[in-house]
Amino acid sequence: MQSLKIGIAGGSLGGLFAAVLLREAGHNVAVYERSSHGLEGRGAGLVGQPDIFRVLRTIGCEHVARIGVVALERIFLGRSGEIVDRHRTPQTQLSWDLLFRSFRERLPTECYIMDRQVVSAGECDGSAYLSFADGNAVHADLVVGADGLSSAVRAAVVGMAASPAYAGYVVYRGLYPETMLPDTAGKTLLDRFSFYDASGSHILGYLVPGADGSVQPGRRRYNWVWYRRLKDSDGSLSRALTDASGMTHRFSLPAGAMPTDARDDLIRHAERDLPPQFAAAVAAEQSPFIQGIFDYTAPKMASSRIALLGDAAFVVRPHTAMGVAKAAGDALLLEEVLAQAPNLVAALEAYDAIRRPVGNDIAAYGRRLGASFG
Repeated sequence: MQSLKIGIAGGSLGGLFAAVLLREAGHNVAVYERSSHGLEGRGAGLVGQPDIFRVLRTIGCEHVARIGVVALERIFLGRSGEIVDRHRTPQTQLSWDLLFRSFRERLPTECYIMDRQVVSAGECDGSAYLSFADGNAVHADLVVGADGLSSAVRAAVVGMAASPAYAGYVVYRGLYPETMLPDTAGKTLLDRFSFYDASGSHILGYLVPGADGSVQPGRRRYNWVWYRRLKDSDGSLSRALTDASGMTHRFSLPAGAMPTDARDDLIRHAERDLPPQFAAAVAAEQSPFIQGIFDYTAPKMASSRIALLGDAAFVVRPHTAMGVAKAAGDALLLEEVLAQAPNLVAALEAYDAIRRPVGNDIAAYGRRLGASFG
């Protein structure tokens, strides 16, 4: 297929995967990212999956897959902090930030435009378009919606009934330098994948590379993830997603936005409900953030000139540890069908036919893993 002008909404990993692969295939690519400050430093660790390794091989960055923090074993704690079970199953956490930089550096500055919030997309007069919050728009041969959970592109493909459904629980998260973890907790938690399960609650913690990709002891970061049931019907979800200024967010509360009294309440609940090591890990985080858990499965992933990719198409639960790999698989196939199909319509039909069953399977797997919270 001849070179296409391609506009990509969303400049996180999914959008970058698609942009780099499609640009190296000869297409004219521009990425539009709503953030005005960049995305580096926001990611924690991620589990290496085959499609992540494959996309790295494709662009000649296999070395990134060899840089990670190894958790030597998995341990399960009792309420008093004792280790009640352990398994020697080493696992490596790759660096989200290093992966992001590896792809971001492959794009010229003029191909990655920040502070451009996409508000809608559509097709008109033989082309596709993206409309921005500032009133401007761009036209392209192909638009790719890689704009995540709250995708503004999604409706152009599947119609207006496109909102993710709340799953009944949230995840509180903390991410900070490992040196901030108190020694009493670090003796148990560092260099291990640690877990604690209770009714309606599940917490895990592990080390990830530093923001600069460092895996040296003392320069890594500790990441904890606490799943908790939270009702929507009684206003609990809305209260949890209300920031210090009084604004209620729809899907998540970013780091630094949680009101002081809400953080104090979180620490009290941690002291009441968690083993002391995890309670200390929660208390060490000065700026916790919250992610609501939502489900969404697209009835189709493409129209004649617009394709959905990653969480814009399938919002899967984080228990799967497959969100980034899913986006990589989408991007790899999109580049492949554009290279092989006789025209754009045929390419996007093949993309939908092949990737949609994969997305449905991952989403169903996530729902099974999170069934105890529903």
